[in-house]
Order: sequence, then C-alpha cells, then structure tokens
Amino acid sequence: MPPKNEPYDSFNETMDWMVVEQSLEEELTLERSIRSIEDCDNIDVLSQLCVAMARQQWHQGKLLKQAVGRIALMDAVLSGVEQPA
Repeated sequence: MPPKNEPYDSFNETMDWMVVEQSLEEELTLERSIRSIEDCDNIDVLSQLCVAMARQQWHQGKLLKQAVGRIALMDAVLSGVEQPA
C-alpha cells in the first residue's frame, strides 16, 4: 500500500494481495491429501468427508466474502474514496 499522500496508480496494484502464493511444501501436502482421498474405497468415509467439506466450504466462503468486503471498505477509506449511501 502506498503512503497516504500517494494515490493508487492502478486497480491491479490494489488487488495484488488477493493472489494466492503456494509454497512447494504446501503444494505437495495438498497433493498427498488428494491422493489419499482418491485411494479411499470406503463409501461411508468418502460420504462423511464430502459432507464435512461442503460445510467447511460454505463457512469459508461466507467468511471470505465478509473479510474481502471489510478489507475493501477499509481500503476505500484509506484511499479517500467516498462510499455510496
């Protein structure tokens, strides 16, 4: 974020924080989890996993929407943009 006395140069600069950066270790951990799921033959375990993941995805989506909205509001306040009523 530029100092308060400098305006943003472009929209892209203000959205750089939304780019997901994944380390090699994180990528490999995710791949190991995915392979474990793919190798599972127990339908009950897979069903429970799907239910848990659906609930988690809904919750995280809701939380992310609220967080991004809050960040956008704070960003607008810091950049001096007036909010619509």
